[in-house]
Order: sequence, then C-alpha cells, then structure tokens
Amino acid sequence: MNYLKQAIAFHKRLKGKLEIKSKAPLATRRDLSLAYTPGVAAVSLLVAKNKKEIFNHTIKANTVAVVSDGSAVLGLGNIGPQGALPVMEGKAILFKEFGGVDAFPICLATQETDKIVETVKLISPVFGGINLEDISAPRCFEIEARLKKELDIPVFHDDQHGTAIVVLAGLINALKIVKKNISDVKVVVNGAGAAGNAIVKIFMKSGVLGKNIIMLDSRGALYRGREGMNIFKQEIAAKTNPQKISGGLGDVLSGADVFIGVSTANILKPEMIEAMTEKPIVFAMANPHPEISFEAAKKTKIAVFGTGRSDYPNQINNVLAFPGVFRGALDIGAKQITEKMKLAAAKAIASAVSKSDLAKRIIVPSIFNRRVAKMVAEAVKKAARQ
Repeated sequence: MNYLKQAIAFHKRLKGKLEIKSKAPLATRRDLSLAYTPGVAAVSLLVAKNKKEIFNHTIKANTVAVVSDGSAVLGLGNIGPQGALPVMEGKAILFKEFGGVDAFPICLATQETDKIVETVKLISPVFGGINLEDISAPRCFEIEARLKKELDIPVFHDDQHGTAIVVLAGLINALKIVKKNISDVKVVVNGAGAAGNAIVKIFMKSGVLGKNIIMLDSRGALYRGREGMNIFKQEIAAKTNPQKISGGLGDVLSGADVFIGVSTANILKPEMIEAMTEKPIVFAMANPHPEISFEAAKKTKIAVFGTGRSDYPNQINNVLAFPGVFRGALDIGAKQITEKMKLAAAKAIASAVSKSDLAKRIIVPSIFNRRVAKMVAEAVKKAARQ
C-alpha cells in the first residue's frame, strides 16, 4: 500500500524518530564548569552520599526505559531486537508527546528470561520507570514479576496493563449505552496471552464476577483441571468458568453479553454473534485485522463495537493509558504501579467522554485529546496517595 512506502521513506529521511537535546547552555567556560567539570563533581558526591537525590539532580526523575526483546512485536511476531527498534522509538515519542516523559528504546539481543531481568536491573539506575514492551507470553509474566520484586521503580508491561486499562474504560462506557450492570454481564475473552490475562484480572477487580467469565486459548475454553495449561492459564482457570464449560468460541459465546478479542483475525463469525444476548458488546482487537471486520460487524446485532484500529470508531489504544500512568507515577515518586492505580486510570479515561458525547461510536476519548493523560496522571497520583 502507498502509506507503507511513505512510512519507509519517512523513517529513512529522519534516521530515527528520537534525538537528545541539552537543557544546559554551553556558551562560556562558566557554563562548561557548571554542567561538567569541575562543578558536576559536587553533584556526584551529593548523589553518592544520598541516592534519593538522584531524582532531584538527574534525568532519572523523568525517564523511562522502553524495553523489548522483539519476540512479540505488534502483529509482526518474533522479529528480533533490530526489527523491534522502530516500534520502540515510536513508543518513546508517544511518551514524550502525550505525557511529557522522556523515554528511550532499549532493544535487547537476548530472549532469555534471566538475561533480560539481569540486564534491566543493571541499567535501572538511569531510569525512573521501566516499560516492558512486546515480550512474548508466558515469559513476560515472569520477567515483570521478578523486576517488580527486585527494583524500587515502577515496572509496567504495557501489552498487559495498558491494554487492560483501556479495555476496561471502554467497557465502563459501553455498559452505560446498553444499560447493563458490570456484575451481571457474561464475558468471553478470546486469547490467553499477555493482554487477555491482564484484562480478565482487571475485569474481576472492577466488578465482573469470575463465574461470568470464560477465557479461551487456541485449544478452547479454560477451566480448572483442563490439560495443556501453563501456570498462568491455570491461575485464570481457577478463578473463572466454574461450570467448566468446554469447547471452542462458538460453543461458549451463547448468552454472552461481551466479547473481548485479543487473538487472531476473522475468528468471530456472524452466526456466533447471533447466539449472544441482545445488545452485545464486541471489542475485536486483533491487529492489524480484527476478529471480525468493521464491515461485517455492522451487519450484525452488535450494539457497541471497538477495535485497535485508528480507521474504525472506538479505537482501544494503549496511548490513552501509559503516558498518563507513568506521568502520575513519576510525579509522585511511586515505587510501583498498583492495581488501584490501574483501576483509577481506567475510570479517568472513561470519564474523559462526557455524557453529551457518549455514543455507540464514542465510548473512549480520542487519542489526540490532550486532557486524557493529565486526567489519568491525576487519578494515578490520587490512588497512589491513598
């Protein structure tokens, strides 16, 4: 397509979407002596004596590492660290543009869990937060858990939690439109990777009952005791689908109010939607091609439809979450991003759509709405204080 050729030409012309600019003037000898030697020695000694001062005197206070091993990039799969770099650069400019956060791409030439954890720990003195990106499941769960335990700065796997936050925000507003209560709806989540795992967890934290949730992987519905599940799927299975309903997507969608797709293209068929309840909510977020196309969805009884695409209404996009989440966490000096902070972020995003604007095609704010990151940051800070 023409825009793909334009994108290649655009990136070649820029030779990278990021650059480093100095805040310090260097026009005189005095400028040099303050910014570098001999003046910087006094700052180094101060920080060495009291490590907390690093947040007051260096870039650490406003800098996030965007870390990837290139194993699960967008819809491209395992393309390695070189292939991942343009995407991580893109993530970094979104941090800056929407949250005022200085972010730097760190693409690692390893996909070994121990090496990734060790490397991030070794570079952590420079950064105020770690944003894990495009690392395949289930390794991403262990990597995040270990880093959260071993570091004293926020660690956030955006593919999990950023997605979950925005999906919950969309669900909150979609339920207002269809006039259903969150504690009553039956939810089917197709896809048991990083995003699906986090979505189920934040849904249960927000009021969706575990007994009303069914998650599916490529082998079908998850339930306690099913064979072929890793420990992360076992954890979800222990808290959901107590009736042990088995089978594929067509078998479990009957009577469902909500379908969340974080799986593969064109897997959701119109006849499956007919088996759902009246006024069903469908978020088909497989990229670049959703579980059901927008054109096909319009011909069904779907009441509210969302995807991850910018050319369709209701784009469920992580950029609504992560800039504000990190902005708030950095501002308040948080050591971690808690479940309460994530829930607060989701509610803030949902509230950015006014009652007068709320409609079937407007359940989440525009990604270009500059108020959103500020609202999320304030909500995160309030939750952190509490």
